Amino acid sequence: QVQLVESGGGLVQAGGSLRLSCATSARIFSSLVMGWFRRAPGKEREFVAAISRSGARTYYADSVKGRFTISRDNAKNTVYLQMNSLKHEDTAIYYCAAEDNYYTTYTRQAEYDFWGQGTQVTVSS
Repeated sequence: QVQLVESGGGLVQAGGSLRLSCATSARIFSSLVMGWFRRAPGKEREFVAAISRSGARTYYADSVKGRFTISRDNAKNTVYLQMNSLKHEDTAIYYCAAEDNYYTTYTRQAEYDFWGQGTQVTVSS
């Protein structure tokens, strides 16, 4: 079982920045594809960003491309989401997720096996 714990959420003004972290004690962290998803009020959960096992490849939703950066530190068993130029519409609960499938699209929620409890990000306009 892989347990994921997010941190770093909070309240920020539009145009500001936040960095989310997701830590796990799993010894297999380097074999996991990691992703971030979010659920805005009244909306379904959606893909935000994902990163390959080595960190060499990253994927982003169009809505965050150029503003958000996903990265990972396999030595620390941690994945990060740096969020810059935040907008009111980025307000959501952000979830960290992990998968260990051999084949993956990186963006489909159904492929992710493990989920964190979520961290609230609120951007005031």
